[in-house]
Amino acid sequence: MLEVIVLAVALSMDAFAVSIGLGAKDNSRGLDLKAGLFFGSFQALMPFIGYLGGKGILGWVEAYAHWIAFGLLALIGAKMIYEGLHEGIEEDIAAITNKMMLLLSVATSIDAMAAGFSLTLLDINVYLACLIIGVATFAFSWLGVRIGKNSGTWLENKAEIFGGAVLILIGIKMLVT
Repeated sequence: MLEVIVLAVALSMDAFAVSIGLGAKDNSRGLDLKAGLFFGSFQALMPFIGYLGGKGILGWVEAYAHWIAFGLLALIGAKMIYEGLHEGIEEDIAAITNKMMLLLSVATSIDAMAAGFSLTLLDINVYLACLIIGVATFAFSWLGVRIGKNSGTWLENKAEIFGGAVLILIGIKMLVT
């Protein structure tokens, strides 16, 4: 279960970083709850989709499943680190609408869908794992908007770099064990 909690925190860092940027940009009331609900819902759904896809092909690639999970987590982690070292898209957003939140939610949770494949290799309840990922993302997104409103974007890039590094470490652990 500890692996799922660590995975949830790492996957939440993308949404956390975007939420910080949104909070720094917009002081509208309820944005923290809106970000939590949008990002948390998609971060809970996407790993489940990845898990189902992983279960569907696990029989064909079972001998290489650990390598595939490592590769996916390493790529996702490297992408998050890269994005943490470069500017985000929050600066280009003119208005924070529901449509924009939907697009940002999908964009930040695509990685979670790929990471969902790794859930097939863990002896866990997938529904509980996805719920933990969704709740963690809700909490980090809510907190991110609050931090952004109060302190700006200084933590934004660091969160993505941290999350990427943790995903790479989880991938290495799956490969080794």
